[in-house]
Amino acid sequence: MKEVWSKAWKKVLIWVSGFAGIIAFAIVGGYTVVKGESEELKRTAKLCFVVTLLFLAAEALVSILLSISGIAHSGGFNSFLEWLNLILLIARIAVYAVFVIMALASGRSNRSDSSAAEQAAEEKQAEQGGAEEKGEEGEKGADR
Repeated sequence: MKEVWSKAWKKVLIWVSGFAGIIAFAIVGGYTVVKGESEELKRTAKLCFVVTLLFLAAEALVSILLSISGIAHSGGFNSFLEWLNLILLIARIAVYAVFVIMALASGRSNRSDSSAAEQAAEEKQAEQGGAEEKGEEGEKGADR
């Protein structure tokens, strides 16, 4: 039975769920780690977990600072926090986009490597089949 989702698209799903939020990643990444059969997918889920936790910690720090700045009423500090929040958002988008592109690129290279290997195996099999046919014809000629 042919797989509906290739490994590359499963990796993309893991990274997109990590970008969407910790709850979505807990479902997709947790399932991958617990029930997954591929070590490559488990490794991707663990890496995505680390990246998601780093951004979650940074967002928690900004949230704490925002609540502190609400008490202090400092205009410069609020402006700094708005810029920091914007930079974190841009960095988060960029990091997840890079990992999605890498997952898709690795799927293409794996597909081309596997198709090249399959093609080489088919050619080798065809050559062996041709050699066997020539050998059989030689034996038939010798029997006559």
